[in-house]
Amino acid sequence: MRSYFRSPGDGRVRPQIPAVVFLRVLLAARLLREVSFLAAEELVRSPARRAIGVRMSFGDDALEYFTERLSADRLREATVGVARKAKRNKAFQDSRWIGLAFDGSGVGRSRDKRCEGCRPVRNQKQEIVGYHHKLVMVSVVGTGLSLPLDVEPYGPGDSEYAAGQRLLRRVVKNLGVRFADFAVADGEFATAPFLHAAGDVGLKVVARLKENLPELYEAAQRRFSCKPPDRKFRDGRDWVEIWDADDFDPWNTLRWVTVRVIRYRQHKPDGSVVEACWLTDWPKSEAGSQAVYHMAKSRWEIENQGFNDGKNRYGLEHICHHHPNSLLINWLLIALTLTLERLYRNRYLHRGNHTPLQPVTLVRLLWMSLGKSPDSS
Repeated sequence: MRSYFRSPGDGRVRPQIPAVVFLRVLLAARLLREVSFLAAEELVRSPARRAIGVRMSFGDDALEYFTERLSADRLREATVGVARKAKRNKAFQDSRWIGLAFDGSGVGRSRDKRCEGCRPVRNQKQEIVGYHHKLVMVSVVGTGLSLPLDVEPYGPGDSEYAAGQRLLRRVVKNLGVRFADFAVADGEFATAPFLHAAGDVGLKVVARLKENLPELYEAAQRRFSCKPPDRKFRDGRDWVEIWDADDFDPWNTLRWVTVRVIRYRQHKPDGSVVEACWLTDWPKSEAGSQAVYHMAKSRWEIENQGFNDGKNRYGLEHICHHHPNSLLINWLLIALTLTLERLYRNRYLHRGNHTPLQPVTLVRLLWMSLGKSPDSS
């Protein structure tokens, strides 16, 4: 982060306030779950300014001007750099495999269309009730640490899996081909172009199999319905049955020699049953049924700890300034904030015998610390 603060890609022509000042305030505001530029302005005009290492005040218009001209690529590199250093420092040492989860969602809502990236939100009657932006996010999963790394917005006429392919290639290039082992995604990404793109950058794939691949889905259902499960095991309080076969034929556009499909049936304590099929190119000799099951389940991390946390707690739905680059910078700052907060709370603060802090507890401690002198203990 020190390297990024020294050279963040500030595109202002004659800056009067150093870029590091704005970045410190924006990160502090996100850590405190303050989602607007006006809230950041209030922080720097309050006694809390010195506690966050800032010696000057400014308004929300200065933040708008700054984020319009800040480099998104340098911010992406900084977030990826944090994850790479975390791996070097053995933050994932208890994980055999590291995954990258990809998923798309709507963010940045507004009442009116303000830019080319605004897409209509419709109700059940297909009436337009507002607008939002759409993006694909990638997050480290399967390691006990869900770390959002990057986002890729949809352009005009764009699609989720096209944006996902761009994001896949960029994040693997920035991380390095040896950082992660597999990509996991929902059925929207179970297309030949995305599966081929993952293979080209050295990743195995675990993708949800749904009716969008009807021939393969029906063949798996027919085969698995006529045989007992290949394995049964406990997952916490749940009882899981798994069917696993690696000799399904690929569809016409898929260049795999064969397709492996697993189906799991997860029995909950309340009697409910969750069932799903997944396809993968992991050989059975490298990853067993239970390992692929856990890879598949790790996809929910980007839903729960990526989009849900980002929207409900860190302002992923809020538009600070309706400018394409400013919107992107805000989304990338939220990803960086989530990554820094989780590494700090779950890895740096793990020392000793104390109970690990809950996220909201850390936020409260940060708020209380703003009332103290920066020279106090």
